[in-house]
Amino acid sequence: MTGKYATEQLGADAEGIGRAAAILREGGLVAIPTETVYGLAARADSEAAVARIYTAKGRPGFNPLIVHVASQERATQFATFDAPARELAERHWPGPLTLVLPALPDNGLAPAVSAGLPTIALRCPEHPVMRAVLTELDLPLAAPSANRSGSVSPTTAAHVLATLDGRVDAVINGGECQGGLESTIAAVRGDGRIEELRPGPITFASGRHLRTDHPIEAPGQLASHYSPGKPLRLNATGGADDEFLIGFGTVEGDCGLSPSGDLVEAASRLYACLHEAAASDRPRIAVAPVPNEGIGRAINDRLRRAAVPVD
Repeated sequence: MTGKYATEQLGADAEGIGRAAAILREGGLVAIPTETVYGLAARADSEAAVARIYTAKGRPGFNPLIVHVASQERATQFATFDAPARELAERHWPGPLTLVLPALPDNGLAPAVSAGLPTIALRCPEHPVMRAVLTELDLPLAAPSANRSGSVSPTTAAHVLATLDGRVDAVINGGECQGGLESTIAAVRGDGRIEELRPGPITFASGRHLRTDHPIEAPGQLASHYSPGKPLRLNATGGADDEFLIGFGTVEGDCGLSPSGDLVEAASRLYACLHEAAASDRPRIAVAPVPNEGIGRAINDRLRRAAVPVD
């Protein structure tokens, strides 16, 4: 960051959005709230700007990025939409669904956003701040989660600054993200199959949408991810003296996902609890069982990856 010693903090108002758009237009990095988590945005048509995302996050170059657009019409400039893809976009956009689609040749995007793959991950976000920036800028934005690679995703501006202060140009403080979990990612195959690559807020009917073991072709597929930097024990009905217990339902903890057992509330609270556990003076973390149904599948996916030791 040339000439800067701290990340600029912007308001989620017209002035802040205008300033963010100016920074992005010049190839800078801005953390922006979405309905899922804060994203680290850069203009997706600039190789240099996209490279700065990878550098700031310490992200491996084989891990592709999600490109955010303001509308389905805009998305058709970058990828091929067959009938199943159009149906999904019309049903779930704007919203927390990312579609992995065949990239159009010469689509004008930086090759690094696809990490050398013939597909591209596209999302039309719902959050008013991200939508305002996209409209003001009138450019597609690459925007992975605004945190150091592999660590717990950010749902507040403070979470962003905890790992990226001084590494990015600005953050728009739009308050706490309501969804709390990254978007569902679905790949639309040429034969009409739809495969879920990452579970998230949007759930699909069983039988039609299948998990697969393809090589990494979308964010969130690394075995170790979302790490709080401490050993994490799953399905705990109680905590040891040296453990920070994250509770759910009848299991009370130092931080509760949802005392009432509400999975949507638990999803919105997951990363906040993991951040609190990481900052605590206890060296270990335990997490109560979470039902593996609905959005609980996405919660358990993140917890399983968070529990894998970092190499």
